[in-house]
Amino acid sequence: MRENLHRFFRAARGVGVHVSPAESIDAMRAVAVVGFNDRDVLRDTLLLTLAKSEDEKRALNDCFDLFFDMPEVADASPPQADESAPEGEADDASSPGEMPSGGSQPSGGGGAPSDSDLGQLAQMLLSQDRNALAAAMANAASAASLSDIRFFTQRGIFTTRMLDALGIARLRDDLDRLTETDPTTAERLAAATDALRESVREAVSQALLLYGREESENLRNEILRNAPLSRIEPRQVEAMRALIRRIARRLRERYSKPRKRQRRGHLDVRRTLRRNAAWGGVPFLTAWKRKHRDKPRIVALCDVSGSVARVSDFFLLLIHSLHEVVSDVRSFAFSGHLIEVSDLLEKLPPEEAMREIMAKVGFGSSDYGTSFENFEKEWLSTITPQTTVIVLGDARTNNLDPRADILRTIGERAKRLVWLNPENRMAWGFGDSEMTRYSTFCTVVRQCATAQQLERAVSDIVASYQ
Repeated sequence: MRENLHRFFRAARGVGVHVSPAESIDAMRAVAVVGFNDRDVLRDTLLLTLAKSEDEKRALNDCFDLFFDMPEVADASPPQADESAPEGEADDASSPGEMPSGGSQPSGGGGAPSDSDLGQLAQMLLSQDRNALAAAMANAASAASLSDIRFFTQRGIFTTRMLDALGIARLRDDLDRLTETDPTTAERLAAATDALRESVREAVSQALLLYGREESENLRNEILRNAPLSRIEPRQVEAMRALIRRIARRLRERYSKPRKRQRRGHLDVRRTLRRNAAWGGVPFLTAWKRKHRDKPRIVALCDVSGSVARVSDFFLLLIHSLHEVVSDVRSFAFSGHLIEVSDLLEKLPPEEAMREIMAKVGFGSSDYGTSFENFEKEWLSTITPQTTVIVLGDARTNNLDPRADILRTIGERAKRLVWLNPENRMAWGFGDSEMTRYSTFCTVVRQCATAQQLERAVSDIVASYQ
């Protein structure tokens, strides 16, 4: 069962449960204590040792039912003997999953073949020996390496492998012989064979659902990561939100963990000698000149006009998912005028917050000049030399006054001024785009049209504070 547990851990990771090597060792030790006899106890043990949240508990519970219903798992332990069967019959079924290597005893006479003339699989199907069939399915799944299935295009391959491992070739021969000599038995065997094929197909589909979910999700996420955010279809919005949350979690894990090996700087000799005066100057305790790091502060100005509203939605979700890394985040949204939306994003769920923001300032015609004026009058004092200002927008002013002078003032007061533009660089500066004028006052200017570009931009910003 150790191999089954390893496969279960892999399946659990595929449904989004984070299972570290240490956690898997703890789970195996716990399972070794409680055993496999009681399925409910086994389920509770794995939930307690692996799940860290309610979402993970639900995912792991569903994964447990699916995994332990797999034929290669459900019958990995020896099946209990059927008490109603005579002792002699139990001895005869010593290896139900193995196909006979040699021929069978010839039957007396030239009539219909007896049961002993048929292959092991045909005998099991005709006798409807469910324990033996289940064990044979488990052996076939293991022989076909069913846990290696990853994509739906592999279903036919693994189905064929399992049928071959069961002995489908010998079963076809038996069926042909019975068709000539005993049509009634042949009809029964044909129906049982069809049921067997269906069972194998169901087992393969179940394995694909269990083991192929991670690969399918990775492929889907890779497509989403490189898809233009402004063109995400409504049915993909929730998947993109989940992807943005995973990106935020990855950034938190990368930048919020304390460094095991910090840069301690140079030895502070004066403080070291003073600290060790009681020991005659022997440096039992050392003092180091540590490098000062600014506390990260971010001010985000997001254009939520119709052309870039979707990109701003995901950007604000990502920024406000990084509170463990960035201690002070203030967010503003604008189209015709600018308002602060920090409280909305912190107190409401993302969907409700964005609906509230859009109801107040969203989907209007963008007016960068008026929005910059609003910020200058009410919130310019929030910009300090420790602040990174991020502007997300396409810089299209609808031929209104761009007020680039205010942007220059913001850039002079801030540590950095970063502009993220969701438009293609080829469109910058054409039509009513003021991107070329604005870019002269920015520290960093980037195209940010996909989730991957958004992740890289935010990662570089947060990394500058480490």
